[in-house]
Amino acid sequence: MSQAVHTIQLAGTDQSFPCAENDTLLRAALRNGIAFPYECNVGSCGNCKFELLEGVMASCWPEAPGLSDKDRARNRGLGCQSRPTGPLQIKLRTSDKYAPQFPPVRTPAKLIASRVITHDLSEFTFQTEAPMPFLSGQYALIQMDGIAGPRAYSMSNVGLFSGESQGGNLIEVQVRRVPGGQGSAHLFDHLKPGDSVEIDGPYGMAYLRENIERDILCIAGGSGLAPMISIARGTFSSPRMAGRKLSFFYGARAIQDVCGLDMLTTLPQWQERGTYQAVVSGANAEDSLPEGYLRGFVHDAVAQTFGDRLQQMEIYFAGPAMMGQSLLKTLIDLKVPMDQVHFDQFY
Repeated sequence: MSQAVHTIQLAGTDQSFPCAENDTLLRAALRNGIAFPYECNVGSCGNCKFELLEGVMASCWPEAPGLSDKDRARNRGLGCQSRPTGPLQIKLRTSDKYAPQFPPVRTPAKLIASRVITHDLSEFTFQTEAPMPFLSGQYALIQMDGIAGPRAYSMSNVGLFSGESQGGNLIEVQVRRVPGGQGSAHLFDHLKPGDSVEIDGPYGMAYLRENIERDILCIAGGSGLAPMISIARGTFSSPRMAGRKLSFFYGARAIQDVCGLDMLTTLPQWQERGTYQAVVSGANAEDSLPEGYLRGFVHDAVAQTFGDRLQQMEIYFAGPAMMGQSLLKTLIDLKVPMDQVHFDQFY
């Protein structure tokens, strides 16, 4: 059934965009090239706040933590959780850095394959009905039947390079089974090859910067492996990045969680240009680690390995929130310029 489409006017500008009633203001804006600020895309960070001046809208998640009681009293909403029920006028401060290089598309897709990476991490391959061009490091939203709300998963396959515009129809995501998580349980236990989902993307600002000549550091933990593998694949495949060196750190709680090296060693020139370091935080002092593994937290290992050299590196990271917070503090303490640090917040 077709959905009504309404016009969203940005107050004080000549910009407007159409938004269907089954879409959100944020995603519809990005589909139309509007540089709507955002980050998590799931209602938690608050980066996509706007003020409603005229009209009536509906909220997908009225209790979303990205909005305070004061925000609600001031008629503010979250772009990623707001749907129009008629024409709207909103007050929004756009920022050019959020202008999408590839406007997100919504497309049906089918699961065509899956493979086990670790005891609780698997890769799922989807074939999309429409091409979905993306940049290495970006993510997509996957809506599954019977699951309330979409889930955000990063692509692990390589994205497009500078000058390319035609994306393919294969999307690979790496998902960790979350205890009690409805989305991951559905993927692992119920979705079978041939089953359909809806994929909406790409999103995310932590994509590979091909035009920057610094060496690259990728830091991953958990299912944060996916975007970092995509960044690495892009680095070793892009003609513009020939000769660039890449260091890859993977932080895990236990030895059985360590992964990723097999995906990296198949990359062209990996032996000459790439290094991999596993860091295990949950091992006891008396536990023996495989040769080459480090004991401790990945942010400490990064600081001890590189020190002030981090200031000359382009840094990408993805993983659990605590890992990201510790790593960010470490990078700030070491005076790494924040415009050289790239990550997307997930909750």
